[in-house]
Amino acid sequence: MNGILQVCKPEGMTSAEVVRRVKRRAHVKVGHLGTLDPFASGLLPLCIGEATKIAQFLNQADKRYEGEIALGTATDTGDRTGSVVATARLPELGDADLAALEQRFTGEYEQTPPMYSALKHKGVPLYRLARQGIEVARAARRVEIKELRLRAAAPGFLSFEVACSKGTYVRVLAEDLGAALGTCAHLASLRRTRFGSFDLVDAVPGPDSWDPASRQGFLSMREALAHLPALQLNAAACASVRLGRRRVLAEIGLPGDRDGDPVVLLDPESEVVAVVVRSAEGWRFGRVFQGDPSLHATGPVLSTAE
Repeated sequence: MNGILQVCKPEGMTSAEVVRRVKRRAHVKVGHLGTLDPFASGLLPLCIGEATKIAQFLNQADKRYEGEIALGTATDTGDRTGSVVATARLPELGDADLAALEQRFTGEYEQTPPMYSALKHKGVPLYRLARQGIEVARAARRVEIKELRLRAAAPGFLSFEVACSKGTYVRVLAEDLGAALGTCAHLASLRRTRFGSFDLVDAVPGPDSWDPASRQGFLSMREALAHLPALQLNAAACASVRLGRRRVLAEIGLPGDRDGDPVVLLDPESEVVAVVVRSAEGWRFGRVFQGDPSLHATGPVLSTAE
């Protein structure tokens, strides 16, 4: 049982709880890509079995969200779960104001991570410090808003759709949008709709509705890595790769010329053999997989757990 399971996480459930519930059914190692806060909902891709080894090649993907921003109140967490720490007047907004705001925030900008985050300060997660009333300096980092759509919703609320780079905090974006409007704001709701090539429309409704015997919501490792360049090898080269013989990588004419570029290696049946990565010293093995077809087939690979 190996691949990516796309799950719609419900509101009020932690990402870790989704993993626990799926693991009880899968009976193999399970990990998630991109934590969703408990109050948020939407797409949570899970790596099942051998696919936990390819998370590093998937978690750099852009993401897409939708939700609502509450204007006029700020909370200590930046979302609706926190305590109100500030209030301000509600701005008068027209279509032209929202269009200007969309344009202003589309592209790269410097974003300061929130205290209520999993980032660490001297080994301690920031959210633990925040719960103790401790605030520490955080370095701003550059993120990219690929697309932003804003619409006036109920009085005092904006609905939004955003496509953004890895590492973007939508809670902080909501606060920054509020500040740009001359008020304060917090995130009222959040739903993730895409994660790289994974889409919420393909997800199972929740961890408890997943049927291990079904193909619904499931992608093989080959399908999950379809966004990366691939090279098909003959049987002799595959045997060398599975033995970890690095010299074969210099002989097979791999595509890519930038450090960090990954390439998927396939056997004659188009099953994943390995993922290799270019480095300053040449090509190196990122991950190598064994030759059991059940691990990588594009057909159903799941069986009902006993």
